[in-house]
Amino acid sequence: MAAAVICKGVTKAFGDGASRVEALRGVDLEHKQGELLMIVGPSGSGKTTLISIIAGILDPTEGECSVLDRNLKELQNSALTQFRGKKIGFVFQAFNLIPMLTATENVAVPLLLNGVEYDEALVKAAELLKRYGLEDKVDKYPKDLSGGEQQRVAIARSCIHEPELIVCDEPTSSLDSETGAKVMELFRQEVLEKNCSLIIVTHDSRIFSFADRILKLDDGRVVENSTNNH
Repeated sequence: MAAAVICKGVTKAFGDGASRVEALRGVDLEHKQGELLMIVGPSGSGKTTLISIIAGILDPTEGECSVLDRNLKELQNSALTQFRGKKIGFVFQAFNLIPMLTATENVAVPLLLNGVEYDEALVKAAELLKRYGLEDKVDKYPKDLSGGEQQRVAIARSCIHEPELIVCDEPTSSLDSETGAKVMELFRQEVLEKNCSLIIVTHDSRIFSFADRILKLDDGRVVENSTNNH
């Protein structure tokens, strides 16, 4: 299988002088296409920083990251934004839903950014929300949704444009175990049907069994990289 993500010697530091914090200290990573990779480790180990670099949201201090055969360092800002918009889906830990848009409109945003007609985008978004068990929430605003419902809307938004790579920060943290398992089943289906790649940062040991591979970070370094036998 081809590699979807290759990171070589990735470091990330924040701040200067005495306040400088080394979030990542030379991370090497290879993530294959069609693989479900989970990144685990204690709080502050660099997990969110690493996936933010992979998604092109942060630049590494040193090292390089190649995603879907593109070296992110070589892309200008506008090209990087376009690449992210087409090829990458991202689920933020804080959901980042737009308060003045309905659940359906929130899910439709990536399609609209990629030039799909408004009405068509809304129909597709409503269909996907049904798959996630939210058919009765399509016209609700984020403030009217529970944490778990907002999380599912954010997950649906990350998948709607059929990206080649989906990156998620704690996608099941607000879900009960049954809903979390259901969401992971849908993710796994997405990976199998579309041959997309999925990277999930998680503390949720209930979903570890869904991973093809588990990468453990500690103090900004990879300390374990193991294949998961389902």
